[in-house]
Amino acid sequence: MRIGIDIGGTKIEAIAIEGSREVLRRRIASPRGDYDATIRAVSDLVAAIESERGHSGTVGVGIPGAISAATGLVKNANSTWLIGHPLDRDLEHALRRPVLLSNDANCFALSEAIDGAGQGAHTVFGVILGTGTGGGVVVNGRVLEGRHRIAGEWGHNPLPWPQDGEHPGPACYCGRNGCIETFLSGPGLAATYEAIAGQRVETKEIVTLVDQGDAGASRALEVYESRLARALASIINVLDPDVIVLGGGLSNIGRLYSRVPKLWAPFVFSDSSDTPLVAARHGDSSGVRGAAWLWPDS
Repeated sequence: MRIGIDIGGTKIEAIAIEGSREVLRRRIASPRGDYDATIRAVSDLVAAIESERGHSGTVGVGIPGAISAATGLVKNANSTWLIGHPLDRDLEHALRRPVLLSNDANCFALSEAIDGAGQGAHTVFGVILGTGTGGGVVVNGRVLEGRHRIAGEWGHNPLPWPQDGEHPGPACYCGRNGCIETFLSGPGLAATYEAIAGQRVETKEIVTLVDQGDAGASRALEVYESRLARALASIINVLDPDVIVLGGGLSNIGRLYSRVPKLWAPFVFSDSSDTPLVAARHGDSSGVRGAAWLWPDS
């Protein structure tokens, strides 16, 4: 049995997979601001799952951050109470077994590579387009963490081939300007619409406005598609993945899958450009499923 845990800012979700079948799922509120309570919550979830199933399992954990290769402590987590702690070691101590831990975007990509929209592909680039912009790389069924455990963090590269008005770009929380995340996140799309139409609306409303024929919303989405195409073209030029899988709230915009590949073609350094761009099969469940799949078949 594989047990996956997804530690988020508002919830902790757990899943149990036996063979290739999900057999159990649990969800509790995150003990925000309380690190020790988070350790206990994960431990209690694992114990409850194993009690119900009648046997133990491996444990994989996804977090919105990473373990620093330099310090062994959590960094870059928007669940800020995890930062600066040796989360993997503390979980291993509490659970009395080895624990594998990875970034939640890596877990998303792994889930989609194992039995999702990227199943059977050698190299999968998974993209999360939501409140932020994350990414993960899976090669031959294994997460590519990288030397500094930041592989896939394309959201904090500059937007490539900037057009008029895109340089130096909006300020990013990382301290730089013009990061891909500032353009392609949900707030980034909302800011684009505001700049064009002069009013602020929720991101999901922009798609509704497009369907209603709103010119400002249509233009904002066209600009977004151009930026997404250029950003993904840079990934294709470096990684040349077999498939790119989109997740997160903005991945529900259906026209992206037909329009963006056409727009990235001029920027791809090749005489052909046929990389599939597909929607995640498991949706919001991919993160916790991928955490379970961090343990490979023995």
